Amino acid sequence: MSLIIRILANSAAIWAANRLIPGFVFTGTYVELFIAGAVLGIVNGLVGPILKLISFPIIFLTLGLFSIVINIFLLYLAASFLSTLHIQSLGAAFWGIIIISLINNLVTHLSKQND
Repeated sequence: MSLIIRILANSAAIWAANRLIPGFVFTGTYVELFIAGAVLGIVNGLVGPILKLISFPIIFLTLGLFSIVINIFLLYLAASFLSTLHIQSLGAAFWGIIIISLINNLVTHLSKQND
């Protein structure tokens, strides 16, 4: 159940970023949005920890700010697998990551309260 909630949270975050941020373009259907949420979750779950482990010294020196760079890279990586997600600028990717992180943190917080 937790996996489906995380995929739905990623999907909602992509949808919100598409609505709020110019340059963050999603052109698919709701099924493709669900698939995009799953792809983003898989990329974050498989590649993210490896990159964060490798770049731990840089993350430590920048007090965690380098994590934003890693997350932007992961978003671009996920978009490269999806023909329906296009990120047109670095600014759109930055604000997209902010929106996606906020929504995922909110959903995680709310799901922990219900347990």
